[in-house]
Amino acid sequence: MLRGLRYLGKRTNLDDASEVAMFIAKAGWKESYKANVCDFYDHYVWFNGLSWEKPRYRRDHKLPTVPTTERVNVIISHASKKYALVLSIIRDTGLRPVEVSSLTLENVDLETGTISVFSAKNGSPRMLKLKPSTHAMLIEYVKKHSFNLKAKMFPRAGQISNTFGRLRTSVADKLHDPMIKKIRLYDFRHYYATMLYYKTRDILLVKESLGHRKIENTLIYTHLISLDSNEEYICKTAKTIAEATSLIEAGFEYVTEMDGVKLFRKRK
Repeated sequence: MLRGLRYLGKRTNLDDASEVAMFIAKAGWKESYKANVCDFYDHYVWFNGLSWEKPRYRRDHKLPTVPTTERVNVIISHASKKYALVLSIIRDTGLRPVEVSSLTLENVDLETGTISVFSAKNGSPRMLKLKPSTHAMLIEYVKKHSFNLKAKMFPRAGQISNTFGRLRTSVADKLHDPMIKKIRLYDFRHYYATMLYYKTRDILLVKESLGHRKIENTLIYTHLISLDSNEEYICKTAKTIAEATSLIEAGFEYVTEMDGVKLFRKRK
């Protein structure tokens, strides 16, 4: 929201609502983006005791993109240590970039690998668990930087987003995979939510984990799962506890056991 207001402020007089409305109307933006900018400016109008007739623009409600596990992990594998940690946290917890940028040691339990989060959009506070590999990365990162309890540990949301954009393009070009360029940073959050619902079929758990206030915002992930009803899988087998543990940590789901061999699967 602040970035949008700064953009308007450089090009209009924010205290002149008619000028702002005219600028938005003439801008070459999509209708849905104009609606978002009007929402941003509406907060400014309310806070500063101004008045305006808020323009109405049509929002296009599109299903979010859910990247595959392989593409999520390959992007992370090409990132620097700091940004590999940032992206792994979003993958594991579904945090918004602005929520990651606000994390301090007060929010983190390094013993258990859990993060306590107060939602960026006035949603419910929640406690989320990191994967063992991400937990280990976080411990190493904290030891290296010696943060005090209240210091923010990661870059601002805008910097995270810009760095991700450059990283995504670099990986797509390197691997000759143009589909990677379609993946947005926020799609890591969609990935988390979709995978959580896929594994649990518990929409209330997904709602709580995402920090949503309204169940309507969470129900979209049930539609994303239905789109994948004909999805293909990678299948693996495990004969030992160590092999099974390795597969689970790699995102494979246990299916059944036959002739003493455990079968696992993961969507492509």
